[in-house]
Parts: sequence; C-alpha cells; structure tokens
Amino acid sequence: MSMKPIDRRHFTAGILAASIGGSKALAAKLETPSATAPQQLHLKPNGWMPNSPLPVLLYRNALPASNDLADIMERLFTSNGWPPQWRNGVYDFHHYHSTAHEVLGFAAGHADLVLGGEGGEPVTVHAGDVAVLPTGTGHCRIKASNDFLVIGAYPENEHWDICRTAPTPEVLERMRHVPFPASDPLTGASGALPKLWQQT
Repeated sequence: MSMKPIDRRHFTAGILAASIGGSKALAAKLETPSATAPQQLHLKPNGWMPNSPLPVLLYRNALPASNDLADIMERLFTSNGWPPQWRNGVYDFHHYHSTAHEVLGFAAGHADLVLGGEGGEPVTVHAGDVAVLPTGTGHCRIKASNDFLVIGAYPENEHWDICRTAPTPEVLERMRHVPFPASDPLTGASGALPKLWQQT
C-alpha cells in the first residue's frame, strides 16, 4: 500500500521556549549532545506497514552513558518541545503510531530492533543512542538486555496510539495531519530534524 507524501500545509511551526533548571553540573551535561548529525533511514511502505516519506533519524552515542541518563534525557527532550510520556521498553510486535511522531531515548542496556515492518531494517541500539520515528514508522523489539530502558517522548500535544494492521484511508488522512515538529528533540529548533524533514 502506498502512502501519499505528507501535506506540509498541515504542519505547524510552534517552537517551545523552555529552560532547563537545576544545578550547573546538570546544565553542563545537557548543554550539547555529542552527536548532532544523525544517520537517516529511508523506509518505504512494506506490506501492511505504511512507514513514512520522512526519514528515521538515528543519533549514535548522542549522550554519554551514566546512571542518571534517563533523567537527563527526560529533561533534554522536555526542553526541546518533546515531553516524555513513559519509561519502558519497545514492544516485541510490529506496530506503528498514527497520531504522533516519537522519539526513543535509549537510557540503559542494548537491544536489537527492526524498523519498517517485517523484513525491515535491523538496528542495534545502545545506551546513549536516540531514534526519532516519524508517524507511521514500523518498529519492533527482537531481543534486549535485561536492563534495557527506553524514554518515550512526543511533540507537545501529541499522544501515541498503537496500530497493528494496514491503515485505512481515515488513518492515512489522520497521519497526514499530524503536526510537523519544529524542534529536534536533542538539539532544539536549530537542530537537524527541522532541516532534514523539510528537505524530504
């Protein structure tokens, strides 16, 4: 099933102005992620998985591993307009979200994932990596370490759903109307995401 390109007229450009509070040490940790140029994965529609014309952005070693990495990721994502909604893992079945773009911050452990649906792109992630999935992107956990921990975050006012079947015309229309994020979850409004997704 093919998916029409996302209509940019429906994307909003609201930038969250947020400040990070706390100690100078924490502020220094959050100041600049170590990786600012993400790997791009271009996933085409695959079976019942719609995927997206926008690339998945995979930041390797974006933040140094530490005992408080989950807290650091939550503060950083919040400050850049992607407030976290959960701490957990990645489901072990293929699924996508039709109502939100998603950032997955890998805060501990490691895992083997598949992006893009069955037979899709295998990806191994480690603590400190961050993945940004545009709405419609298939993802599934194949295996993970016992300490695997993920921070799930979404742009302001977006809330995730779980889709496990081919999108109906109504779902595709809903996906085309998901607001366009104006900020990169790691590096803010001047970061890679607005530039790379606008160029698509």
